[in-house]
Parts: sequence; C-alpha cells; structure tokens
Amino acid sequence: MNYWLLKTEPSVYSFDMLEKDKQTIWDGVTSPGGLFQIKQVRKGDLAFIYHTGDERHVVGIGEIISNPYIDPKSGNPKHYVFDVKPKIKLKRMVSLEEIRANKKFKDSRLLKEQRLSVQPMPEDLWNLIIEMGNN
Repeated sequence: MNYWLLKTEPSVYSFDMLEKDKQTIWDGVTSPGGLFQIKQVRKGDLAFIYHTGDERHVVGIGEIISNPYIDPKSGNPKHYVFDVKPKIKLKRMVSLEEIRANKKFKDSRLLKEQRLSVQPMPEDLWNLIIEMGNN
C-alpha cells in the first residue's frame, strides 16, 4: 500500500462533500507532474484530503477504490482519474503552518512542490500527520 496527498479547493470539492457523496472520481488534474503521480496510484492506497486556498489543512483520509483509468469526460487519452471514497475525518485538521514548523517535513514534497496536486507521502510523514491530527 502507498500513501498520497490529494489537494482540492474546498469551495469546489471538500472532504464533507466526499463524505456526502460516498465516493467520487478524482479528476481535474491536467499537469504532467500530477498525471504522472495519478498513474502510480493503486486500488487500496490511502490518501490525505488536503484543502487548498484559504484553508490549507489536511482534513481527512480517503481510500483509493480503483486503479487509474482514462478520464471518460476529458476527451484526452493522456488524462487519468481514479475513484476515491472517504475513510475518516481527522479529529483535528492539520494546518500547513504546523507542517512547516515541524523540521521532519523540511525536505517533503508537500513543502518543496506545493503546486503538485497529487503527491506521494512517505510512510513516516503520513504517520506523523496522523499523530498530529489525532491530538
């Protein structure tokens, strides 16, 4: 199993919407870097749902429920998507400020590649965010 971080603008699609919908197609990613990461996602992987924009918080965890497939809506065979369902909302949102303040994240992609909307999360940093969100 791999761990991921998925960024979304909460006014467009929030973790609460994902809980209400029960599952969704994770689409809208068109950058080459994001599409490369999407192709690495596998059914059964877990992903943090991170609200961008004014919020900038890790809010909850989703479970990837499909392997990547070509986006049926885009008309572009290079655009891939996958399906995700909510797993659990963190007890406490973890802010980007908190993550930046923790030296263990100094070399993380979350801080170094802030525009990457789908990114892998190393297991040690995954566990650290889980710990931060459950305190």
